[in-house]
Amino acid sequence: MAQRMALYMQDKHPISYEIEMAKYAEARGFSEIWQADTRLARDCVVLMSALLSQTTRLRIGSGVLPIWTRNPAVIAATWSTMWEMAGSVNGQSRVMLGLGAWWEPIASRVGVERRKPLTAMREHIEALRQLFTMEEVTYQGEFVQLDRVKLDVAFGDTSPRDIPLYIGATGPKMLELAGEICDGVVLNYVVSVDYIRRAVELVRRGAEKAGKSLDDVDRPELLVCCLSDDDPQAAMMEGKALVAYYLGTEPHIMKASNVDEELIKRVQEFVGWPATEADYRRAAQIIPDDVVRNLMAVGTSHQCREKVAEYIDAGVTCPILYPMMDDIKPVIDAFADWEP
Repeated sequence: MAQRMALYMQDKHPISYEIEMAKYAEARGFSEIWQADTRLARDCVVLMSALLSQTTRLRIGSGVLPIWTRNPAVIAATWSTMWEMAGSVNGQSRVMLGLGAWWEPIASRVGVERRKPLTAMREHIEALRQLFTMEEVTYQGEFVQLDRVKLDVAFGDTSPRDIPLYIGATGPKMLELAGEICDGVVLNYVVSVDYIRRAVELVRRGAEKAGKSLDDVDRPELLVCCLSDDDPQAAMMEGKALVAYYLGTEPHIMKASNVDEELIKRVQEFVGWPATEADYRRAAQIIPDDVVRNLMAVGTSHQCREKVAEYIDAGVTCPILYPMMDDIKPVIDAFADWEP
C-alpha cells in the first residue's frame, strides 16, 4: 500500500501556485495538506478555506493555529463552518484542527503573555472537544471560561463535528500532553531522526496515561524537503538558509536535535527577528552540510526518499513535506504512490 503523504504550505510560494499544487497533489494521490499559520504573514483559516473549496478529497489541517489568538468558541465556530463546507472523505472529516502555543518574539511583541502553556493548551482542547459535540458547554478554567455556550447552528447540520484535534508539540511535556488528550500530534520540522524517536516515546507515554496505545495517536510530521535532481547543491543551499532561520529565531528546536550551541550563537550574529532573506543567505555560508542532512530531506529524489523513510521508521505516520524549491511538482512526483 502506498505511504500516506501530505504537503505543508507556508508562505514560500504564491497562493495561486499553492492552490494549483494542492490540486496536482490530490490528483497524484496525496492524502492531505497542512496549512501553516505563518508568523504574521499568512492566516491558516483563509487558506484552508481556499484549499477546501478547490479540492474534493484532500483533508486539510492547520499546522498550527496559536491558541492565544482566538477564543475557543470562535475557533470551534470557524472549524464547524469549514466542516460544513468540506464534508468528509472515507468517513473522516476533511478538516483537522492543529493547535500550538505560539512562540517568541511574536507573542510578547503583540502583548500576549504565554504563561502556563500546558494548562492553557489542555483547557483549549477539552473545551473544543465539548463544543464539537454541539451540546451546551460550561467550562471554568484558568484560561478558558465558557458560560452555557453552544455552537449556534440554526439552519444547517447540527450533528456533532467529528473534527480531530492535534497539538503541534516540540517540548517533552507538550508531547506527552498531546498523546494523552489528542487524536494526534503534529511533530515539528528541522529536527533529527533521533529527536523524532524520543518524541514518539513521549507521545506513547502520554497515550498510556489515558489508557490508549501509541497506535491510537496519529503522528504526522512537518518535514522539509529540498529536492532537485538537476542541481542538488542548490537544494542544499536552500536547506542551509532554512536552518539558518531556525538557528537564529527558534533555537529551542535546534537544541532539541543537539545542534552545537556554538553554531547557534554564530548564526544568531547574522539572524534576528525579523530578518531578511539576505541575512539567512549570509548565515547559510557557515552551516555544515552534515547539519542540514541531519535535520531534513535534501538532495536528489533518491536521497530525499531515503531520508523520509528514516523518519517513518522512527514513528512518523504521515510525512508532511515542506517543499523549499521554487518548483513543488518534483517533490509531489517523487513521493506519489511511494512505498518505503
